Amino acid sequence: MGIVALVTSGKGGAGKTTITVNLGATLAQKGARVALVDFNMGLRNLDIYLGMEDCSLFDLGDVLTGVCKVEKALVHDDRFGRLYMLPCPQFKEINGVTAQHVAGLFAVLKNKFDYVLVDMPLGIGQAMENAASAADIGIVVVTPDYVSLRNADTVDRKLDVCGLKKRCFIINKVDLEVLRSGSVPGIEHIARNMSTPMAGIIPCDENIHLGNNMGSPVVLASDSYIAKNFSSIALR
Repeated sequence: MGIVALVTSGKGGAGKTTITVNLGATLAQKGARVALVDFNMGLRNLDIYLGMEDCSLFDLGDVLTGVCKVEKALVHDDRFGRLYMLPCPQFKEINGVTAQHVAGLFAVLKNKFDYVLVDMPLGIGQAMENAASAADIGIVVVTPDYVSLRNADTVDRKLDVCGLKKRCFIINKVDLEVLRSGSVPGIEHIARNMSTPMAGIIPCDENIHLGNNMGSPVVLASDSYIAKNFSSIALR
């Protein structure tokens, strides 16, 4: 039985899709069966970050509404062994999705994969409530920014209220030079203000941004220091 992890954030631009893609790819590189699920109904991103915009015929909406089985909607990324993506609809929201629908989807995926990483919508809406009740772990992505930190804490508390007790956070886009200036919250400050363990730190690096736009996850360069950071997080 696999593990469902919700990748969340409380502020736009924190990098939850980047974390989802590269953490999932890292787990697949280590031999795991991994599914990445785009839960951003109407605003999908995972396919671009993986360079697979034209590879999907069906999507999450089709699965939830019974148009097709989940197997038909999964898209394989053979660069990373057993890595699959389940895209969500673009330009279209799916009404009437309940916690029971989501739990059923997660149950099917957990029987097929070792890890299911869900790229969640921003914030603390109904989608989070539906998903949190059936997930195993919540990963909150935060950046060294006071607004991001406040909102990350809010998201973390919401996950707790929804019954998701196993949670952690990742600090993304860390610029050591800016941290040293003291103008943004430091690592220790962030850790003190979050009530869950820190899973790791990802530095601010232009290669991540370029890789996202090229559909080439940065961990493809498996000997890079960024890939090693993701590897350390995956081992946790």
